Amino acid sequence: MITSEIPPRRARDLRRRYSRADVGVLTPAEAARFAPSGAPDPRRDITLAWELLYRLEPELYDRLVSAERLHPGVIEWLPRHVDRIVEVAAGTGRLTLELIRRAREVVAVEPSAPLRGILDHKLVRAEHGRRARVIHGFFDALPVADDWADLVVACSALTPAPGHGGEAGLAEMERICRPGGRVVIVWPHSVGWLTAHGYRYVSFDGEMFVEFASPEEAVELTEIFYPRGIAEVRRQGWRRVPFETLGINPPRDLAFKDIPR
Repeated sequence: MITSEIPPRRARDLRRRYSRADVGVLTPAEAARFAPSGAPDPRRDITLAWELLYRLEPELYDRLVSAERLHPGVIEWLPRHVDRIVEVAAGTGRLTLELIRRAREVVAVEPSAPLRGILDHKLVRAEHGRRARVIHGFFDALPVADDWADLVVACSALTPAPGHGGEAGLAEMERICRPGGRVVIVWPHSVGWLTAHGYRYVSFDGEMFVEFASPEEAVELTEIFYPRGIAEVRRQGWRRVPFETLGINPPRDLAFKDIPR
């Protein structure tokens, strides 16, 4: 990785945290999907900045997702007692640890090697009885056989953009789902796009909070990921911060499609 342009102290706001030099951390396959332009700049492309976060500071990302807990209604809604589940873009396991309780076999697909490492470690600690395995793959090229899974799920990762799923990624998720199975997008980015592809939408009520480990961590992570909410978080001294304060949609919803038999 080229390091000459990397500042000695990273900016607190994710939008200014990385430089063009950091893009060198991407593999050729990753760069083709996440930084296809001639001079990619993470300070102008927030989606690229997130991809660099996953590879340069995976523990920081894991601290964030540990605080962003899914609505319990979402977890309860997911099918139980199925044979095979594939989770796409599993990250550090925000959803994976729930899925291994529901299936005989779980395959977690994740493109980022550092995130795969964290997830592997969590699964070992969870003593899942070898029911889960973590593999490398992208939305548009899932290394899973046709009609293999009873449930295919992605959480807060699929978007209409080609590098992060798009039409090809959605088609791949449906390809690996068996007839009579179900594809589920948890915390969807683009509900209209999904409903246009035959997906049905479900949302669960109730106030939701980001559950930081401490008020100090709330300030630190809000500064990086939710800078619009930092003044209020500092003023209130909160550990449990309402999603509305941070200006983001809470993880209370999903979209799903049943694959015809």
